[in-house]
Amino acid sequence: MNFWTGKRIVIGLGGGIGAYKTLELIRLCRLAGATVVAVPTAAALEFVTGLTLQALSGAPVRERLFAPLEPDGMDHIRLAREADLVIVAPATADLLARMAQGMADDLLTALLLAQRGPVLVAPAMNPAMWEHPATRRNVTTLQEDGIRFIGPQSGAMACGEEGLGRMAEPVMILETARRLLTPAILAGRRLVITAGPTREELDPVRFISNHSSGKMGWEVALAALRAGAEVDLVHGPVALAPPMGARMFPVGSAREMLDAVLGVWLKTPGEPLCDGAILSAAVSDYRPADRKREKIKKSGASEDMSLELTENPDILAMLSAWSGLRTREGRQRVVVGFAAETEQALAHGQQKLLRKGCDLIAINDVSAPGCGFGAETNAVTLIGREGPEESWPLLPKEQVAERLIRAVAGLLDRACAWRG
Repeated sequence: MNFWTGKRIVIGLGGGIGAYKTLELIRLCRLAGATVVAVPTAAALEFVTGLTLQALSGAPVRERLFAPLEPDGMDHIRLAREADLVIVAPATADLLARMAQGMADDLLTALLLAQRGPVLVAPAMNPAMWEHPATRRNVTTLQEDGIRFIGPQSGAMACGEEGLGRMAEPVMILETARRLLTPAILAGRRLVITAGPTREELDPVRFISNHSSGKMGWEVALAALRAGAEVDLVHGPVALAPPMGARMFPVGSAREMLDAVLGVWLKTPGEPLCDGAILSAAVSDYRPADRKREKIKKSGASEDMSLELTENPDILAMLSAWSGLRTREGRQRVVVGFAAETEQALAHGQQKLLRKGCDLIAINDVSAPGCGFGAETNAVTLIGREGPEESWPLLPKEQVAERLIRAVAGLLDRACAWRG
């Protein structure tokens, strides 16, 4: 089921020019499947109209504390009780100050006092106002009260100045909201995830590669981040926007990917070792034995060309061999691999699990409809050394990734209990 289906979001708007971005946030929330109620302050309605807010949210705009739409006259209580999340965007300096002082002189601040669920705030103001000691004190107070912040960002301001004060982009606010509502089953964990293809160069202009788009690995990284994990994403050449919050390690060849993965897996100065690895990248099994320094030219005669290949290092097998190295906290680490097959997928996946020595293998038949490289969906069978086989139907890759992350979280918990 879509994550946002059935979710009810109250979006409060402060009186700032950033309110124009909130219109896009409302549209994105509705598009994702959430129910939205807009609650603007009187100052916000100087920047955007109630009619626009109602048209985009698809619901009556709640703007006045003393003109309730509810029969019992308790709009602020009803809205707070029904909301899964309250987003305040833009949150001006004035609105932050009133929130920090517990004021309730309009509908938005009154419902914020009544809200017992999560609150996400997206500040927007002039950089001098954001840096003012009074604003810093108010932000600290709200954070200590459990309010979550996203932004502000640096950039050009409406006043012509530049600096820290722009409201976060709507897509970032929506992603942060999702993470706020997702159970943090991987909180305190750190994972290294690989994604995408690798490229093995023949000469300065040609390479050997595969059709991997990186979409499956990207969704796995997003699912891990939403579950509270820290993520190091080692990836080959892809055309995808970086997942918010992931540490990115772009590479080209299989050997470069190995170096990057081992750099995170074995030793990162000043940081704890990874708790696990999910290797979804489509790593080239072979590379040219002799990479030419200059472009290979045709001889002019009609003749075939022979290419000698040599085997690349096996990243999955190497990490599995070193998985017994415990983290600094004494936790046992786990390794998950992927097996992209075209025939006898389950049998070949089971062989790979035993041969590589990893904890879990996610098997998919890339020749099956809807399961090929670049597809938006996937059908996976998950097998492990210590658990039953799970076969999942054709699902969006986002949902496949969520199921995989739940399985990894369970495996990590069991590893701590059994081996810690």
